[in-house]
Amino acid sequence: MLRICQRIKSSCLEAIVFVRFNSSHGFPVEVDSDTSIFQLKEVVAKRQGVPTDQLRVIFAGRELGNDLTLQNCHLEQQSIVHVVQRLQRGGQEVDTPVGYNPRCPAGGLGRNAESLTRVDLSGSVLPADSVGLAVILNNSRKKDSPAASTSAGRPTYNSFYVYCKGPCQAVQPGKLRVRCSTCKQTTLTLAQGPSCWEDVLIPNQMSGECQSLNCPGTGAEFFFKCGAHPTSDEETSVALNLITTNHRDISCITCTDIRSPVLVFQCNSRHVICLDCFHLYCVTRLNDRQFVHDPELGYSLPCVAGCPNSLIKELHHFRVLGEEQYNRYQQYGAEECVLQMGGVLCPSPGCGAGLIPELEGRKITCEGGHSLGCGFVFCRDCKEAYHEGECRALFEASGTTTQGYRVDEKAAEQARWEKASKETIKKTTKPCPHCHVPVEKNGGCMHMKCPQPQCKFEWCWNCSVEWNRTCMGAHWFDL
Repeated sequence: MLRICQRIKSSCLEAIVFVRFNSSHGFPVEVDSDTSIFQLKEVVAKRQGVPTDQLRVIFAGRELGNDLTLQNCHLEQQSIVHVVQRLQRGGQEVDTPVGYNPRCPAGGLGRNAESLTRVDLSGSVLPADSVGLAVILNNSRKKDSPAASTSAGRPTYNSFYVYCKGPCQAVQPGKLRVRCSTCKQTTLTLAQGPSCWEDVLIPNQMSGECQSLNCPGTGAEFFFKCGAHPTSDEETSVALNLITTNHRDISCITCTDIRSPVLVFQCNSRHVICLDCFHLYCVTRLNDRQFVHDPELGYSLPCVAGCPNSLIKELHHFRVLGEEQYNRYQQYGAEECVLQMGGVLCPSPGCGAGLIPELEGRKITCEGGHSLGCGFVFCRDCKEAYHEGECRALFEASGTTTQGYRVDEKAAEQARWEKASKETIKKTTKPCPHCHVPVEKNGGCMHMKCPQPQCKFEWCWNCSVEWNRTCMGAHWFDL
């Protein structure tokens, strides 16, 4: 196991690394951020008495190449890395990393592919109308990389968010990790990286090869950890797939402020709400008993604007309520179950016991075995103390189901994730003259090169024609 405890000393970032060799107990190694993977192998090889070229470093579903450094591998504090000996096959060493396929798409996790630490699955939840939008979002993530954020003062882009039930008890940036579904060790190298949330959430949807000795496992099991503090592989968290970094600077549907992160509802408009307003929305609906029951999901909420088919499917999003209010939410579900069975809730303050009375008669006594009931006698119709004759408060009680949380129509129009996508494409991009994919220009000269791998057409941003000597001489460096 490799654990990093970072501290600043002069201009060099030092770390204490705990290496887990062949799934054994870890041992410390003093390194810095510029230490290469090959140098780490040399230290481990000397300590374990094995040749350096037989060692492999596994982290987040891929084998780390010798030329990489600890810094550009995105190894955060106390990240867990395995060092294993190269597997023997038929008496010969395996030269090519298991799980590496040069024909895999860009999402694959071979030697030079992007790590799971930077994979973004939001496209499968927040689809874009144009494939060119991926170009824009990739550029925005590059601008918000850890290196850029340090110099420019911008916050880093986070691909995942989780609710940490541990010390944080709050929504935090998450870390995606993968392990072998057979031996549960994080020594699995993926044949191809995940491209959507289904790849991550459905067990054994993705495959690879476990590098632990004598383990034949090929199934991938993904899990998430809180990225705000050191964690072990056993301290997992549930991913909140509707919460994302607000890299499009979309205003909240309720307060109209531009905040980050935000929750994006799964309605057609993809309405955006900040987490503070989402908390208030949930509490208001909980107080008004307006959570919606779904036979498969349980009790959930739709988009704050009332959009159809927008119920939140992952109920862990309601962890945003906090421990006390989340317990109220769970109690609400139990109470609603009693009501659907034809029961009633005791209206006495501090009681709220669920009762299943006889079908006939208005007089109900809150009672139960082992003194569970409070003994309050009330009217079934108006929930007041039992009385003879008509219920005076019945008319007033019948009008208490009005919605207590409303949004402004103008705010709802501005808080649309998809609309912001289209406006971003229109304002900041031009189509490639060859493949017509929208491309964003982030400064630099007029000489453009299409970022699509299958195109790579070189053209002039000013003229929208193939790059030529006239463009070079006339407006190469025009702004």
